[in-house]
Parts: sequence; structure tokens; C-alpha cells
Amino acid sequence: MSERKPNVLFVLTDQWRAQSVGYAGDPNARTPRIDELAAESVDFENAISGAPVCCPARASLLTGQYPLEHGVYMNDVELRPHGTTLGEAYRDAGYRTGYIGKWHLYGSPDGRYGRRTDPVPVEKQFGFEHWKAAECTHDYNDSFYFEGASTERKFWEGYDAEDQTTDACAFIADSDDERPYMLVVSYGPPHFPLHTAPERFRSLYEDAPIELRGNVPDELADASTEALRGYYAHIAALDQCVERLLEAVERSGSAEDTIVVFTSDHGDMMGSQGIRHDVKVCPWDESVRVPLLLRYPARFGATGSRNPVPVNTPDLMPTLLGLCGIPVPGTVRGTDVLGATPPGSAFIGMPVPILWARTYGIGEYRGLRTTRHTYIRSLQGPWLLYDNVDDPLQLNNLCADPAYATLVEELDGELDRRLAELGDEFLPAEEYLRRDGLEHYSEVNTPVGSSKGPDGAWQSMMVPVP
Repeated sequence: MSERKPNVLFVLTDQWRAQSVGYAGDPNARTPRIDELAAESVDFENAISGAPVCCPARASLLTGQYPLEHGVYMNDVELRPHGTTLGEAYRDAGYRTGYIGKWHLYGSPDGRYGRRTDPVPVEKQFGFEHWKAAECTHDYNDSFYFEGASTERKFWEGYDAEDQTTDACAFIADSDDERPYMLVVSYGPPHFPLHTAPERFRSLYEDAPIELRGNVPDELADASTEALRGYYAHIAALDQCVERLLEAVERSGSAEDTIVVFTSDHGDMMGSQGIRHDVKVCPWDESVRVPLLLRYPARFGATGSRNPVPVNTPDLMPTLLGLCGIPVPGTVRGTDVLGATPPGSAFIGMPVPILWARTYGIGEYRGLRTTRHTYIRSLQGPWLLYDNVDDPLQLNNLCADPAYATLVEELDGELDRRLAELGDEFLPAEEYLRRDGLEHYSEVNTPVGSSKGPDGAWQSMMVPVP
């Protein structure tokens, strides 16, 4: 390995669940280049987004902290970090840093998405020097961004991911700057709207059969199939974007010493467990599990491998800094999962449920995901226990099974220890909202356990919590 620190290319997608790639066995996914990347990478097969919704996950990535520590435990809360962030750590270590695409950390204090179209001030770009980003937009074919400190709104040409890839390739190819680079390419897809990928990708799925996961009930089969047609079209489009990024790395001559990470901020239920598409926040694997590939030939060689260690979003910052020989800030809570003592479990926790999760009666929860089990506790007590090896579709909740009482007790004790370490009192959501002055946010003003019917009245829906 050379003495020069490695480059880092971090590819972040939005709402891409771990199951929806060819290398994971999904027959619907057309991901040949990402599958090739997996064959050259460490595949962290138990990677999760422990707070599976956009802003909390992204804040955890940038700070190495959990939501109640960095304060972003629901969407559109401004990140006000205490401690060095990811971009700042790399900038201060002599890297040229870049961020392209969706940001979603400036927040909207009005609670109604008011700052999503505003430029992000330089001081809120947290150490990323090359900046072509927008707070939040999902209009992928009329997608705006701001460059650096400029307040002039610019627009990506065509489907934004393709033009963002062009800009990222130019950044990678910049031979005038001899510093190593840390570049985040943050794509908006496959997050909804689902049927807006370029027509050449949508046409792949117009009449193609879609194989649903075995935990999608019949009553959601048609809606889920239609949603997945658009979802997989976005995925096919991004696969070609990833191919172009990797080709740029190869052309640069630095592939051996470039860390490539491919992951997502969270997944999507897509009808699984009877929960419609576009819903995350839930503790089931379709929402929680994310792809996580890490390629670094100089350290791990060119042959892929699987690593079963549970990895959570706050672990990504210390793990990457460790690979690059950069000191980990003392404010980071996550673990270097490639270090001497990898974690035995990953913490799952949503202090405040939002939007559609609330309509399904999903309240606040905390839990753990180990290499084998998922254990979740609601405010009422133990809620879910799955054996993810014998029951990968999580159809058999073992929580009330007397044969698993000892395991429930053990995992509940481990959860208590993790909560104590984090200083998490597991309070009702309303207490956090009231404490932080966030009760006016629209995403938490949907009645729990209800949904509007055709007449506009609230009606009861599925309530899976005890």
C-alpha cells in the first residue's frame, strides 16, 4: 500500500433496500455493474439504517452519532452538530472534499418544508469544498442545485443522477490537485416519485413480470407490483451511473488506492408486512436493511467477501476514518467495525414516528439487530422477535413464544445496556417534541393508528404494536 492516503468515493442512494440488488438474489433487479462491484468488495450483509428515514440517517452518517445525540430524529430538523463532521474531518486531514446531489440536513424550521428549495450556506456545508447540492428535491427531471456559496439556482440536465455522475467523474479526473479526495455522490432515486426514470429504463419493466416478496399480502399485490416497476427502473438507471463512476476511478489510475462505498440511507416496505410502498421508519428488514459494499483493493484485494458484523449508519464515519488513518473525533459514538472489537449488534431506534408509519399505528420503538435476530421493544414492552436466518421474511414473531422467553430476556437486557450507554431514556415521542419545540412539524401531526378515508374522516387501520 502506498504512503499516500486513499481516496474515498462514497455513493449514497435514497430508499434503496438491501434486498433489491441482483447480488442479493432479487430476480427483478437489473444491476450488473453493482453486482460486479459486490464481487470485488466486502459485502456487509447485516448493514442497517438504525433510524430508517432520510434526515436522521444522513445526520448519523455525517456525525457518527445517534439521532437523540445529534438532534435530528425526524425529517427537516436542522443539523447543528457538536463535534467534527465527516467532511470536516477529511478536509482537516488534507483531503479535497466534494458533495454532489441531495443534502437534506439544512432543515425547515417552519415544519412545513419551507427551506427545501433554499441554498445551503457555506458554513452549513460542513467541510465539503466542491459543492453542487440541493437541500431536497425529488423532481429528478427538473432538478436544481446550488454551487458553492452561490445563491443562483442552477439545474441539472435531464435525469439528474446522470448529470450528477458527469460532474462526479470530472471531480475524480481532476489531476491538477494532487491531494487525495473524499467525494460523496448523493443520488435522489430510487426514492419516489417512482415512475420518473428515463423511458429506456421504464420500458424494461412495462410488461415484465415482477416477483413480490413472500410477505406482501394479496390485497397489496397489484399496488406493490406497479410501484416496483418504477422503483426497479430507477435502480437500473443508477446501476449505469455507478458503472460510469467506477470507470472514472479506473481511468484515474488510482483504483487500487480508492475506497468505494455503495449504500443507502434506508429502505422501503413496498407492501411487505401489509405496509404500502413509500413507507420507511418501520423496524422490519425491508425498511431497516441497506446495501453496504466497500471496495478497497490495496487493503482487501480484488476478490469479494462477506462480513456478517452488524453495521449501523453511525459506524460508517469511524470505519472510513480508520481505513484512511485519520483520528476519529471524540464526539463520534459509532464503532470502527473493522477494528479490534467489532460490535455484536446494531441499535435500532425511532424516537418519533412520522407520516405513514403513524397511520399504521407504529409508535416509538427501540431494538437490536444481531447477526441472527431482530428484537424490538415498544413503549408497552417486548414487541417483535425474529430469527432472520430461519425466517428471512420475518413472518413468525417469536416474542410471545414461551420457548424464546430466555432469548427475549437476554436481548432485552442487552437493549437496556445500549440505552444506558446512549443516555436514551426511551420517552414518549411527545416529550422529545415538546422539549425541542418541534410539535408544529407537519410530519408528526398525523393521528397515530388512523388514516383518512374517502370522505376525509380519520379511520382506524392496522395496528401492529401491542
